[in-house]
Amino acid sequence: MAEVTLVEGVNLALAHEMAHDPDVLLLGEDIGVNGGVFRATNGLYARYGRDRVLDTPLAESAIAGVAIGMAAMGLKPVAEIQFSGFIYPAIDQIINHASRLRHRTCGRLTCPMVLRSPCGAGIHAPEHHSESPEAMFAHIPGLRVVVPSTPARAYGLLLAAIRDPDPVIFLEPTRLYRLFRQEVVDDGEALPLDTCFVSREGRDATVVTWGATHSDVMKAAESLEQDGVLIEVIDVATLKPFDSETILRSVEKTGRCVIAHEAPRTAGFGAEIAAEVSARALYSLLAPILRVTGYDVVVPLSRLEQQYMPSVERIADAVRKVMEAT
Repeated sequence: MAEVTLVEGVNLALAHEMAHDPDVLLLGEDIGVNGGVFRATNGLYARYGRDRVLDTPLAESAIAGVAIGMAAMGLKPVAEIQFSGFIYPAIDQIINHASRLRHRTCGRLTCPMVLRSPCGAGIHAPEHHSESPEAMFAHIPGLRVVVPSTPARAYGLLLAAIRDPDPVIFLEPTRLYRLFRQEVVDDGEALPLDTCFVSREGRDATVVTWGATHSDVMKAAESLEQDGVLIEVIDVATLKPFDSETILRSVEKTGRCVIAHEAPRTAGFGAEIAAEVSARALYSLLAPILRVTGYDVVVPLSRLEQQYMPSVERIADAVRKVMEAT
């Protein structure tokens, strides 16, 4: 057992699968000799060589297309896109081929590929480096969408994603890469996909979140507890397929629901969660559902970036507001 950061948890998972499954290989821009822009693949080129850790041209569409071809032939490629804002050239390959391969071939072929990408704001990078496109991918049938929130969950969920027979979009919150450490056992034990995690139990309100915002929600929970308010924190983790049952059970217990995410508000995945709770747990609600989100703008630069992201204060204020309802 070792205390590792989230990016180190990603590295451990990749190394474990490459050691135990010769069909697993990596490809992406600068992931080999340089170990990736955030060093997620550091040391793997030296350990496994150029045949299994492939440096590619700066061509996201080609990276995704090559990965799909590899997957169709029985390999298990893990492709990296340097930043989620660079992922759009790969959309054609992801939507028209990766997500449809099982359906198109009536199950004769699957697409066991993982497409990893850093996502989200908080590192003072320019536009195209700070986006959170998870809702766009969650809208596409045939894709799994996973967003880890801790080192242990990054490790366990990435193992599960690599072992899954269908394509997985694995978005890694950049702000969390080195924010804190957590004990992780490198034992190859995967965490379940398609399942929410209850990060903190509570009685007064349910706060649903994922990715980097999970860290802010946990801090808000500590602040609210000092005022006697105990919130239950649900980490969605896998946005598609979506585990609504865990959230519904929590809302039925607390009677209040706040949804917090970094992506823009309009058509964000929080709206899907709010619709599901409204449809299936309306009579359990003691207050309207509130969302704390990013704004419907391009992520701003410099100090304004902090104003864009949901803060601990904004999350705590939303909880206080739902607590005011009787």
